[in-house]
Amino acid sequence: MPSMEPNHWINTISLEHVRLGVDGGFTQADHGRPTRLRRLRRGDRLVFYSPRTAMRSGAPLQQFTAIGTIADDEPYQVTVRPDFRPWRRRVDFADVEPADVRPLLGRLSFITDQQRWGLPFRRGLFPIEPADYRVIADACRARPG
Repeated sequence: MPSMEPNHWINTISLEHVRLGVDGGFTQADHGRPTRLRRLRRGDRLVFYSPRTAMRSGAPLQQFTAIGTIADDEPYQVTVRPDFRPWRRRVDFADVEPADVRPLLGRLSFITDQQRWGLPFRRGLFPIEPADYRVIADACRARPG
């Protein structure tokens, strides 16, 4: 029988796109493909890390910018433009305060090389340990939304 404990994830997304997701109650990953979104289950907890304010030309940010809980059972597809139909997951977002990543580096188990601490975030959407989630949620002062 599969575990009913939630899994914990980080999704690396620019602040601009995080804000769109918070406003719309959703997340996307992998440039709109559903592959990794299918790994998420209802109740899983998701932290958003924003390396920049905007995807290509934004200023460096390096903050955890949102936290939410997966609120559906399957990815769904939307039409943003005729040539862009991304897959999404519904998310219930908590109220948070952004938290800088650097003060947390020594407390996060997925950061194994302090000199190259940004490498794990390049994976986009990736699983983390519950203890890592708690460190980040505490730093963000997360409160249910």
